[in-house]
Amino acid sequence: MKQFIYPLAVLLGGACFGVLSTFVKLAYEQGFNLAQVTGGQFIIGTILIWFLVLISKKRTVTFKRFSQLVLGGIPMALTGIFYYQSLQTLDASLAIIFLFQFVWVGTLLEYLLDKKKPSKNKMSAILLLIIGSVLAAGVLSSGFEKLALSGAIWGILASISFSSFAYVSGRVGAELPPIQRSAIFATGGLITTLLIFPPVFLFEPSTVISLAPYGLFLGIFGVTLPPLLFAIGMPHVGTGLGTILSSSELPVALLMSILILQEQVAWIQWLGVLIISIGIVIGNISLLPKAKRPPHKQSPESTTMSAS
Repeated sequence: MKQFIYPLAVLLGGACFGVLSTFVKLAYEQGFNLAQVTGGQFIIGTILIWFLVLISKKRTVTFKRFSQLVLGGIPMALTGIFYYQSLQTLDASLAIIFLFQFVWVGTLLEYLLDKKKPSKNKMSAILLLIIGSVLAAGVLSSGFEKLALSGAIWGILASISFSSFAYVSGRVGAELPPIQRSAIFATGGLITTLLIFPPVFLFEPSTVISLAPYGLFLGIFGVTLPPLLFAIGMPHVGTGLGTILSSSELPVALLMSILILQEQVAWIQWLGVLIISIGIVIGNISLLPKAKRPPHKQSPESTTMSAS
């Protein structure tokens, strides 16, 4: 049963990221800027996850391990900052396709650092995911006329930092309870965010009150849940497969754009989602339980032959 729980946790962690772009766009429409959105997200999200730590099982953490986990929160923070920066100049669909490059970046990272060669299934899954992401993002139907170079660069940087965080999540502090690991990761992300964007908006009560609903939602789905779910699943599925499972964010992002932003999605985009789903299944074939063959019974003739 656990062999399905771990991939499911990573799948849900990716899905959490899928809802973020819609609400970041809504926050921008209300006049909030990048510093306010990211700051509110990490402040609220970190407080929530430390509250969960207080009521859950904990283990003693050495200063060295704590420092490693805090540093591991840096790519977590940079992913949000880079991705939200790209959303300022790109449509959500285009920003996602650049972030989505983490699918192959994660596998490349695993190959370079761990010398782990991707399997044929994994390579096939990556190819399908890339093809599906292009179709699902609507690039073929709408073209690249809205493409901003700066937004594309920020999106690529987000994919690299996301892959780095997925890699760290699967290797650092695996001996600790997932909630405790996630809280320390989030703390590192919070420190990084506040160093880059000092939270001067906290001195504006009206801004804090109006930002609170967005900060709460983004904090839960951008800070609290993803590191927790990745901490549960990544150590067991690995970075390569983990990044493939995390691709669930793209179909979720499309569904959110339809339900919340009332955007129209063409049939070719749904075809892309279908291809992505097939890619995820192919990437997980090795996780399916293999049918046990009944023990081979020797016939009396074969027994006689072997005895002779």
